[in-house]
Formats: sequence, structure tokens, C-alpha cells
Amino acid sequence: MSRTSGSSDRGDGGGGGGGGICDGRVVVVTGAGRGLGRAHALAFAAEGARVVVNDFGVGLDGTRGDDTPAAGVVAEIRAAGGDAVAHGGDIATSQGAASLISTALGTYGRLDTLVNNAGFLRDRMLVNLEEDEWDAVLRVHLKGHFLPLKHAATHWRTEAKEGRMPEARVINTSSGAGLSGSVGQGNYSAAKAGILGLTLVAAAELGRYGIQVNAIAPAARTRMTEQAFAETMAAPEAGAFDAMAPENVSPLVVWLGSAASEGVTGQVFEAEGGRITVMEGWRPGPTLDKAARWTPAQAGRTARELLATARPPQPVHGAQPTEDA
Repeated sequence: MSRTSGSSDRGDGGGGGGGGICDGRVVVVTGAGRGLGRAHALAFAAEGARVVVNDFGVGLDGTRGDDTPAAGVVAEIRAAGGDAVAHGGDIATSQGAASLISTALGTYGRLDTLVNNAGFLRDRMLVNLEEDEWDAVLRVHLKGHFLPLKHAATHWRTEAKEGRMPEARVINTSSGAGLSGSVGQGNYSAAKAGILGLTLVAAAELGRYGIQVNAIAPAARTRMTEQAFAETMAAPEAGAFDAMAPENVSPLVVWLGSAASEGVTGQVFEAEGGRITVMEGWRPGPTLDKAARWTPAQAGRTARELLATARPPQPVHGAQPTEDA
């Protein structure tokens, strides 16, 4: 993939001169048949991108269904005058992930942006969580991020080594559950936290090849949230701003997926309604170095002293407050 000269995707948020911020770019979105993924695909297309719409057509629990939601989103994009193609493979397999990237290259001759979004839930309290439920959620969320990223990065690295330095972008999808945990979602929280670690490593490793990697932690109404957080996700009265509409998250994703986001990598953003937050992650807090080995009792006293001056952690989603909170 080579840089596109004269492209209009270097703007600061809008498509000037009749073009969109992603004119000329080819974008892959996984899990794009519904919810956030669909909103992202439509938003990219509206900004001039050609879109590969991936969806495996599974139910909320990950079981395979009979519908083909990717084809429906492609039809929407084409009806609006855009260009899109459907991909129905399982991106949590190496073969499926490879075919996703080859679909973009075979159809459009290039790849510019990868949005990893696919996922599902199998919620249980930890003592009731079965091993297969753990494995299934880690597989689709975490492995389903790693494999498309690996195959896309392999292509971009080859391009860079052959003198065609990419303006490549990857946007991974984490969650508030990955940032601070969520009761009843141990498997999901672990997977989403793992995606944050993967994002930081990928940004550090791949920057030399013109690849920027960032993550979002969105809050929006989707199949995964409208049941678990029904009250929060409920649609407002007619005419009021719908803060939980998935379309609110997509503008940030589109900008991160464009060449306009040059220099932004290794970052995590929360996006909800009209709010965008840059997350600052784990940083050293209060510390004390004895320069010698502690006894357990000393270590305990010191830990309590340090905790007394530390910032309190973010509360776990769904946790019951303590009496003195």
C-alpha cells in the first residue's frame, strides 16, 4: 500500500473539497453486521472509504445463526452510493483472519485500516463459569483481535520493507470491563483487559512500519449491553439526545482510522455519547524503597501506609458499594 498523493483524508475531522476524511482508504471492520461494528462501517463509508464488512452471523452467545447481517450492511452502504464487500469468515481462526485480509487486497488492491470489533458474551459469576465459556469468550475477543492484526501487520510490514511505507491504522475494541472489571463478566473482563495489553505492544512493535494501533472502550447500546445494562442503555424520549446510540462512538473510530490521526498511537480512549476521554492507564503511585528485604509484618504496615495516600481504584462495574463508601 502506498501513500495516496492529494488525498483528502488529512483533514482535522471533516471531508473538505467534496471528499471525506477517508477518501481512497480501504477499511476492514470485524463484527460489523450489527451494533457498533455496523455503525463504524456505515460511518467509514460515509467518509469515502471502501469497506470490508465482516460478520460471522452468530447469536449473542456465539452460536452460529442462519442470517447474514454482513450482506445487509453492504446493501445499506451501496444504496447510499458507497462501496463495500461482505466477509463471513471466522476471524478467530488463522484461515478466517487471513481470508479477511486477502478479501480486502483481492477486491480493492490495498488495505489501510483494520477495526477489530467482533465479540459476544457468556456471562456467569466466577464460581459458575465453565471452562468452555471462558475459552469461547477469550477466543473470539482476544484471539479474534490478535489474528486479524497479525495478518494485516504482516502485509503492511512487507509493504514498508519494499519501500511503500503505509499510513496504516488499527483500532481495537476494549471495554470499561477491561479497564476496571465487571461483576459477572470475568471472562469478558479478562479478554478486554488483554486487548489493552495487545494494543500497547502492537503500537510499540509496529510503528517502524507505518502502523498506528489504538484502542477504544466504548459505551453504547448493542446486543451485548442492552440486556445486561437495560436501564442505562434504554433509549430516551423522542427528540432527546440518545447518548447510548452506537453511532456516537464511530466518529472517533473513523478519525483514528484516517491519515488525519498521524502520530497518535498506543492510546486508549473512552467514548460515550458526546464524551471522549483519554485513559492514562497504570502508572506508579505512592512508593517506598527500604533498600533491604521486608518482613511480612513490615511489608503489610508499609502497604497500608501507601494505600492511605494512593488514589482509590475505579469501582468495578456492578459491584455493590461498601457500607463506608
